[in-house]
Amino acid sequence: MKYEVDELDHGIIKHLSKDGRLSFTELSIRLQVTEKTIRLRYKNLLDKGFLEVVGVVNPLAVGLKAGAIIQVKVKANSISKVIEDLKEIREIRFITVTSGEYPILFQITVKDQIRITEILREVNKIECITEVNTIIQLEVHKNTFEYIF
Repeated sequence: MKYEVDELDHGIIKHLSKDGRLSFTELSIRLQVTEKTIRLRYKNLLDKGFLEVVGVVNPLAVGLKAGAIIQVKVKANSISKVIEDLKEIREIRFITVTSGEYPILFQITVKDQIRITEILREVNKIECITEVNTIIQLEVHKNTFEYIF
């Protein structure tokens, strides 16, 4: 049976996406239900894969001050192979398949421009990549984990 996320589940997700440290007690007050209800719904959201609990790192606080979004073109029928190769580069934090001219886009956050250059050298060694477009991030003005649904 397929689980449907209802208004209460949406409320739990919304509040936790803004502050993942909220207690079940505080959630129950804000959503006007019992703490037991929140506890059961939270467990269900975890079990069904609607919610994951992770610590989000502030990159600046840990010395990661440089970022780039990198787009790559690849040889025909090699997207999966290139993605697997990119996954091996530790600093790559996000990889997506996209439409348009560049079928793969990934993002890195590192300590400095020197490390961006080193990663680009690693990327250029991947055989099936035919072209790379690098976009250096100068300032980040919004980075949220709140999803509107």
